[in-house]
Amino acid sequence: MFDLTDTISAISTPPGEGGIGIVRVSGPASISIAKKIFTTPKGESLNGVESHKLIHGYIKDPDTRKNIDEVLLTVMHSPKSFTGEDVVEISCHGGTLPLNKILSLTINNGARLAEPGEFTKKAFLNGRLNLLQAEAVIDIIKSKSDTALESAMNQLQGGLAEKITSIRSILINILAEIEADIDFPEEDIEFTPLSSPPLQGGARGGITLQKNLESALTEIGQLVDSYRYGKVYREGVSVVIAGRPNVGKSSLMNALLNEERAIVTSIPGTTRDTIEEGLNINGLTIKIVDTAGIRKSEGFVEQEGIKRTQKAIEGAGLIIFLLDGSEGLREEDKDLIKEIKQKNKPIIIAINKIDVENKNSSEWAGHPSGGWVGEFLKISALKNIGLNELRSKIFDIIYNGHCKTPEGIFITRERHRELLSKSQDSLNKAINAINQNLSSEFIAADLRLSLDSLGEITGETYSEDVLNRIFQEFCIGK
Repeated sequence: MFDLTDTISAISTPPGEGGIGIVRVSGPASISIAKKIFTTPKGESLNGVESHKLIHGYIKDPDTRKNIDEVLLTVMHSPKSFTGEDVVEISCHGGTLPLNKILSLTINNGARLAEPGEFTKKAFLNGRLNLLQAEAVIDIIKSKSDTALESAMNQLQGGLAEKITSIRSILINILAEIEADIDFPEEDIEFTPLSSPPLQGGARGGITLQKNLESALTEIGQLVDSYRYGKVYREGVSVVIAGRPNVGKSSLMNALLNEERAIVTSIPGTTRDTIEEGLNINGLTIKIVDTAGIRKSEGFVEQEGIKRTQKAIEGAGLIIFLLDGSEGLREEDKDLIKEIKQKNKPIIIAINKIDVENKNSSEWAGHPSGGWVGEFLKISALKNIGLNELRSKIFDIIYNGHCKTPEGIFITRERHRELLSKSQDSLNKAINAINQNLSSEFIAADLRLSLDSLGEITGETYSEDVLNRIFQEFCIGK
């Protein structure tokens, strides 16, 4: 089990050289460790030092009495710190040597090296953060778009936790009434009825516990449905550019990125491997993937590139199938599009090189997509024609034109979706038990299971395995 009496230490800034580096120490011995290795120019003591105030001084080796670095040190007294414990942060010069020397001194004088995410884990266990807020910390660090950052900040500030706590409160009140009715059946206590008898036409009237359960079920369902959008905003979507060789796939990738990322030549088969880059479209994180041209090849290297193209297509959320508008439609184009359509993926058919004279323009007349039903656009990667329309089409297909939940709150993690779905299933069972006039004990049991699932999301209930799985995503020092 996790030991809150440990004092932990780690470098909290990224590896490499920089103007400033930070060594963070948290735990009951953090201030006493600082006293051993820190001195001010006037030799002042850290006893009674004011919390959250920068102090100028030097880190010294207690054994050699040599100064290691000139630093600014901050003491943060419990409970007003990130972890809820006494915390010392040492801001030193951001080189590998001074940072590691200072870290070693903190460990030699009573701390141990922190595990990944252990500072945030302490904040959770000390009640400074709930589990949703702890997960939001890593989401903020890993945000790749404004929308992902906004969502993570909303979660850190308690938006999602408040929503789930509100639903739990409704269910706790319902469970309390049902259990009171079970425990005191003979008492003259007026309870909210489980359900109301059918009115004319089959409708039911009046406030009932069943109606309250159905209302909570609707709110949970909205959160479950929001995952399809939240996942896109948090993780991004893989958009693969595919087609036969030399149709302009690499040129299109470069044009979308506004940089020369992929090598472009007139020689078919130049791209031998998949090339991936991040792209932001209207707040959505897109992983754009340039692939090797698909064709029959005898060369081992090109064959391997084509295999990787096929693998990228399998994992794609959207495929841009590129055609060469200057050459007309070829039989291999037809074969490839039929093959790709069998993957059951969203497809945009883009006709490239429309700035070049097309000797076979009649082939596109009336059927710009070559006679196949699907999204299609005419573009020129070289002349930047139609690319804004392509970006909009990518966004529309991925986002599918839907809105977030009414409150603007959406879930972004599979863990949340899975637990909400469990809670949803248990509530459905409870409602079915009411409809079947089953004993209140069965209804109460299903409600407890629903509450347990919601509690696991916020950390009201948790296991060591769950914590380890969550915090292993973090870097050491956070």
